[in-house]
Amino acid sequence: MPVEPSNTSSSRALIVIDMQQGFDDPYWGERNNLLCEANVAALIAAFRQAHLPVVHVQHMSDEARSPLRPGQSGNDFKAEALPLPGEKVFQKSVNSAFIGTDLESYLRAANITSLILCGLTTDHCVSTTTRMAANLGFKVILVSDATATFSRTGIDGRLWSANDIHHSALASLNQEFAQVITLEQAIALLLNL
Repeated sequence: MPVEPSNTSSSRALIVIDMQQGFDDPYWGERNNLLCEANVAALIAAFRQAHLPVVHVQHMSDEARSPLRPGQSGNDFKAEALPLPGEKVFQKSVNSAFIGTDLESYLRAANITSLILCGLTTDHCVSTTTRMAANLGFKVILVSDATATFSRTGIDGRLWSANDIHHSALASLNQEFAQVITLEQAIALLLNL
């Protein structure tokens, strides 16, 4: 069933998930959508111009080998997605931005009912946050070309390309947990408020 965006501009927020320098590390392997950062930056700029909330999520890994561990440069936000003073930042240590954070309370208190999601990675934290947001009753829009992921090895040893993983994750979410749209469609949606 399609997810219809809210017509009330004040009820929307952009959730920018894990746009951190550590995802540039070769540790992760092959990545798809090298335009992700530019597309996220365009989304952030559009929301700021529309005076709509931009919420940042930062992964604070407790994994010893992770480039996203606190205290190292990989934990820092990418230049394209630096929070401005006054923009909310929620720190998490699991895949969902709603677990162990006050994100849901913040959104409810601000009467935000529709979420536009972007960030890294499509099949992990973006997918988990999308699913949980929908289960919590939020209307969710996921911007397909403002997210990206990495190749994965399946249980049979087969290497799945980053692009295949990305598109599979989007297909699983579309019309079930979110309306999956492009950056161009998201910008048009904002301009038509």
